[in-house]
Amino acid sequence: MGRAFTYVILGGGVAAGYAALEFVRRRGDAAPGELCIISEEAVAPYERPALSKGYLLPEGGARLPAFYTCVGANDQLLTPDWYKKHGVELILGTKIISADVRWKTLLASTGETISYKTLIVATGARALKLEEFGGSGSDAENVCYLRDIEDADKLVFRMRSCPGGNAIVIGGGYIGMECAAALVANKIKVTIVFPGKHCMGRLFTPKIAEFYENYYTSKGVTFIKGTAVSSLEISSGKVTTAILRDGRRLPADMVVVGIGARANTALFEGQLVMEKGGIKVNGQMQTSNASVYAVGDVATFPVTLFGGDARRFEHVDCARRTARHAVAAALDPSGPAGDIDYLPFFYSRVFALSWRFYGDNAGEAVHFGDLGFSASSTPKFGAFWVSAAGRIAGAFLEGGSPEEYEAIAHAVRSGAAVPDVTQLAREGLAFVFRDGRSPAARPRPRPRGLSGGGGGDKPSYAWHATVGVAVAVFIAALAYWYDQKAPCLVKHSF
Repeated sequence: MGRAFTYVILGGGVAAGYAALEFVRRRGDAAPGELCIISEEAVAPYERPALSKGYLLPEGGARLPAFYTCVGANDQLLTPDWYKKHGVELILGTKIISADVRWKTLLASTGETISYKTLIVATGARALKLEEFGGSGSDAENVCYLRDIEDADKLVFRMRSCPGGNAIVIGGGYIGMECAAALVANKIKVTIVFPGKHCMGRLFTPKIAEFYENYYTSKGVTFIKGTAVSSLEISSGKVTTAILRDGRRLPADMVVVGIGARANTALFEGQLVMEKGGIKVNGQMQTSNASVYAVGDVATFPVTLFGGDARRFEHVDCARRTARHAVAAALDPSGPAGDIDYLPFFYSRVFALSWRFYGDNAGEAVHFGDLGFSASSTPKFGAFWVSAAGRIAGAFLEGGSPEEYEAIAHAVRSGAAVPDVTQLAREGLAFVFRDGRSPAARPRPRPRGLSGGGGGDKPSYAWHATVGVAVAVFIAALAYWYDQKAPCLVKHSF
């Protein structure tokens, strides 16, 4: 028993939806047996970042079909009917338990074998569990993770079941900070616990982190840093107390765990070359097996901006762009797609704040602007990272305009020279605007968006009239709750 397809996209996250849309745009409607998406989830691909934002609103939360891909890039809304109309077969609620890249087959838990000629691996990443760090309690009724709609539904239920209660957030990274903001919106008292010296330790400098921690504190959030939760006391199937390494006991009505993620590579261990926690690919997203491509969280690819150094990014902008690039390369290996030229890009909106980061946070951090916290002011500050060669390698900006964000992105991509870091700190944004360092004032054609990166919330394609009135209504509704109804939630690229 089995089925055969020319192209198989394995995984049903963000990358899968964007890959399908790219396929249809380049190839037209798929013929029977030409293209399928296999997903463990029971729904079509959706914009996963919405789960930690609009989905968690106390009132009027976002629900499907409003955030199917590809509305996150202001593009078409790919409902299940869209896939049917364009000949893309959705194989949902299906777990693949083994893969054989030599024989080009996938084995489902149902016993069905699915074969392919070209495979695009978009399996994403999974949330790390407490047990992987020597802890326990993941199976408690009020312990929540956040990776898919099932997780989000559990989190919503728990928040509604303990209004005014105490939530312990384990982890000070993206998920921890996002969920903390959502808990505040739901009028729950929040304590964030993590072993690092400051929040967002992989990206923020201590000065930048201090500002955001002060902002969260002004919203009632408590930070406990430099320690960790050593155990959870459970009674009648629910956590009642979190015990820290230093002996402190914190009452808990619910626990949210955000301690990182790990790429889903297990199916291909020993078959494909791995690097830095992901599947190693070349500039066309092609793995060590010529018939297999990997995209999104699971792919480790060479970054031209970093001198070809291989990196893996767990971010929606990367998922979108690598998916498009892989499809272009797979459909026409000798075509014009070439090697991906990606500008790493992250962004968030927290409460009334908004920041973007481009490039690499390596080198000397040079801060500019006023990083002092004031509840009554509208902040604008940032940092540039200057390499040993004296060039801008990364840039962070809070409270910028579209032109200012474009300017810092251009400075990173071009590797703007910095003869004097003192001058850079003094001038800040003015440094990248003067002497023609910024293209912001010059009109320029928009790239097609296959590989450039650096504009995650901007559309990579022109809006297509064929989307129809119904889709426009969905997108308008999504924009409303996302930008107007969720000012208190963190946004990092949707």
